[in-house]
Amino acid sequence: MDIILKIKEAGLVGRGGASFPTATKWETVKNAPGDKKYVVCNASEGEPGVKKDLFIFKNHAERMVDGMKIALDYLGAETGYIYINPSYYNKLARKLNKLIKDTKIILFKKDHRAGYIGGDESALVNHIEGRRIEPRLRPPYIATNGLWNYPTLVNNVETFYNVSLVSAGEYENKRFITIGGDCPNEGVFYFDENWPIEKILRETNNYPKFKFFVQIGGDASGEVLNSSQFNKPVSGAGSITVYSAIKHKPNDLMRKWAYFFFNESCGQCTPCREGTYRLKEALKKKNIDWQLVYDLLGNLEETSFCGLGLVAAVPFKSYFNNVYKAYD
Repeated sequence: MDIILKIKEAGLVGRGGASFPTATKWETVKNAPGDKKYVVCNASEGEPGVKKDLFIFKNHAERMVDGMKIALDYLGAETGYIYINPSYYNKLARKLNKLIKDTKIILFKKDHRAGYIGGDESALVNHIEGRRIEPRLRPPYIATNGLWNYPTLVNNVETFYNVSLVSAGEYENKRFITIGGDCPNEGVFYFDENWPIEKILRETNNYPKFKFFVQIGGDASGEVLNSSQFNKPVSGAGSITVYSAIKHKPNDLMRKWAYFFFNESCGQCTPCREGTYRLKEALKKKNIDWQLVYDLLGNLEETSFCGLGLVAAVPFKSYFNNVYKAYD
C-alpha cells in the first residue's frame, strides 16, 4: 500500500505541537514545483518540560532515521537534515552519525544561541541556510518555499518514528508523554493517544493526594488545567507537569512564564519584543495592574509575528480561568 494511504488511515498528525495532519503536509511538499526537495527532522525540543525527543533518540533512533528515509524516498528529496538540540548533539552525535552513514541525511547542530525560537520551522530553515535565526513571513510556507526556496518537509522526531511504525504495520495509536513536576515518577511514557490526563497520572502512580493542577503540552506555552478538567487527552508537544497548589504561588509562576517569553523573544517584531518586556515588568511590581497584564496578553496573542508571541497568552489565560480563582 502507498505510504500516504497508510499515513492517512493511521490518522497521523505532527507531534511537534501544532498537530497538523502528516499526510497533508507530505502531499503538499510532493506536489509543490521544484527540481529539488528537502526533508528536515526538527529535533530542537526547546519547550521546557518536554523530553520525548531525547527519549526516542536514546531508545528508538533507528526508527526515527527509517522514517526520514521513507520521506526522502517518497519525495525524491535531495538531502535530509536532523536539526538537533545542542545538548542532545553532545550526547548522541556519534550514535546518530553511525546510523546516517552512507545516507542522504546530515546531522546539523542547532546553535545554543538559537533558543526557543530556533525551533520554529522557518527559523530553523534560516539557520541551516546560514542566515539570521528568526521566523519568516508566511505565506509562502516552508512546504513550498523552504530550504534555498525549494519545497521542504519539516516534521518532529516522534512523527518520523510513527511513520516508520506505520510503514511496518506496527502503529498502535500511541504517543510519548513526558511527566514531571511535583510527582514521584518523572519520565517519558508511552500510552494510547486518547487516554485522558487522569488515567495517565494514575497509571504511572503520579496522581497526588494533595491539591494540584497541571500544565499540558509544555511548561512554557502549555495550557493549565484544574482537577475537574483531567478527562481530556494530552495535546501539543505531549507533556504533563504537575504543580502543587500550595507550593506554587500564582504570581511566582506567572513571573516564571513572563521571564521565559521575554528571554526567548528574538526581538524581530515590536509586539513580541515590547510586549514580553512590559509583561515581565508589570508582573515584577508588588501591586500588579491586572488589567494591563490582560491587555498585554491580548496584544501578544493578536499581533505577534510568530508562534512565540501568539502562544505566550496561553498559560496565563488558562491559569486565570482554570486555577487562579481558587486563590480568591
